[in-house]
Amino acid sequence: QVQLVESGGGLVQAGGSLRLSCAASGSIFSINGMGWYRQAPGKQRELVATITTHGSVNLVNYGDFVKGRFSISRDTAKNTVSLQMNSLKPEDTAVYFCWFHSLPSYDYWGQGTQVTVSS
Repeated sequence: QVQLVESGGGLVQAGGSLRLSCAASGSIFSINGMGWYRQAPGKQRELVATITTHGSVNLVNYGDFVKGRFSISRDTAKNTVSLQMNSLKPEDTAVYFCWFHSLPSYDYWGQGTQVTVSS
């Protein structure tokens, strides 16, 4: 059974930084996508940052709201993905979910970690 375990959420003041990490355990093969989504109260889940592999090409996508403040990284050997978040704003407050995608079409989600940014 695959489990995604997130860490690194918490409370931070506006302008501060947090680093989220996610590790996958269990038998997960042919991973071609890793990343982060978030969901604020009353809102739909939205993409924060993902890395997807298409053949020999790695594509990195960020939500429009990121605007250079966040950086995603991964270690494919360890099945981990991290998100460095800088210049955090109160509107970044949300539950952040780790996401893995494996071929042919399986999505795995973490349990979510709360990020709260105070003004």
